[in-house]
Amino acid sequence: MNIHYRPTYAEIDLEAIRSNIEGLKTYLDEKTGVIAVVKANAYGHGDIEVAKAAIEAGAIMLAVATPEEALRLREEFPETDILVMGPVSPAFAEVAAAERIMLTAFSVEWMNRVLEEADKFLVPLQVHAKVDSGMGRIGVRSIDDWEELIHLIRTSSHFILDGIYTHFATADEESKSFVDEQATVFKEFISQLPEKPRLVHAANSAAALRYRQLQFDAVRFGIAMYGFPPSPVVKEVLPYELKPALSLYSEIAHIKKVEVGSTIGYGQAYTAEQEEWIATLPIGYADGLQRGLSGQEVIIGGVRAPIVGRICMDQCMIRLSKEYSIGEQVVLIGKQGEEEIRMEEWAERLQTIPYETAVLLTNRVNRVYK
Repeated sequence: MNIHYRPTYAEIDLEAIRSNIEGLKTYLDEKTGVIAVVKANAYGHGDIEVAKAAIEAGAIMLAVATPEEALRLREEFPETDILVMGPVSPAFAEVAAAERIMLTAFSVEWMNRVLEEADKFLVPLQVHAKVDSGMGRIGVRSIDDWEELIHLIRTSSHFILDGIYTHFATADEESKSFVDEQATVFKEFISQLPEKPRLVHAANSAAALRYRQLQFDAVRFGIAMYGFPPSPVVKEVLPYELKPALSLYSEIAHIKKVEVGSTIGYGQAYTAEQEEWIATLPIGYADGLQRGLSGQEVIIGGVRAPIVGRICMDQCMIRLSKEYSIGEQVVLIGKQGEEEIRMEEWAERLQTIPYETAVLLTNRVNRVYK
C-alpha cells in the first residue's frame, strides 16, 4: 500500500508533458520522430509515468543514461524502443541484447570488447553509433575510426546498426557558428556510410526548437518536454508555449510570533528586525531544497514570503506578513492566485540551470500525478 503522510509533495501534470510533445510534433517535419529523454528519473518527474505520457503523445523511443534506467523501463514497456545514451560496460551487452535495449557504440575499443562476448548473444544487439562532432564527451572523432567502427558492426551477425547520432554543445547559446561546425562534421560522417540506418538523430531540445534543418529522422526531446526552455536564448524564440509540468508544495507545520532581535536557524543566520510571524515547513535540503535557496520566496495565501535563516536538512522557516493556520498550503514551485514561481527562478538564485534543480528533488518528495 502506497501511503504518504508527509505534506511535502511534487505534483506532475502529465497533460503538460503530452502538450509539450504534441506542440513539438506540429513544428517538426512529418517524417521526424520524437525520442523522449527520461533519464535521471525523467529529470526528477518520475520515469514510468512520464514515459507513459510521452508514448501516448506519440514518442517513438525512450532514451536513458544508464543500464539500470533502461531495465526499469523495459519491465513496464516490453515493446517500446529504449536507447541507453551513456557509456556502459561491455558486460551489459549480453543482457541488453536479450532485453532488446539499444546501446551506444562510441569507440572501436568498446566495440572490440563487446565482440569478445558476442557469441553469447541469443539475439543481435541493436546499436546507435555515436559521433563526437565537437561535444568532447563520448563518440568517434576521426573518419578512420568511424569506418572501422561501422565495419565491425556491419560485418558481424551479432549486431544491428539501428541508428547514428551526435550531440550539440552550444545549441542553446546565441552564436550559431559552432552548431554549424558540428553539423558539417556530422554530415561528413553520414556521407561515409555505405547505407543509412533507420534513424539519424542529432538535435536535443534546444536544437530541435531552433534549427529545423537539423531534425533528420528524429529529435531527442529532454528538458523542453518538462516545460523548461533550455536557455534564455531559446526562450526568446520558442515556436510554441512550453507548459511546466512540475509543481512543488508543502504546508505550515508550526507557526510562532517572535520578538525583535530573535534569531532563526543554524548559526543565527537571520535576526528579526520587528515582531514577526515565522512558520516552519517540513521540507529541507534532503528533499532538494538546497541551502543556497535561503532567501528564495514561496507563495502562501496568494502572496510571496521569503525563506529565512539557513535551510535545514528536513525543515525550513519562512517569514509571514500575518498569522496563518497550521496546514495552510505553501507553494514552492508553481502557481497560486496571481503569483507564480518557476524552476528557472530557483536556478537563477543558485547560479545553475533548471536541469540541475529538477533532478535534485529526491525520492523523499512524493510525486502525485494528474
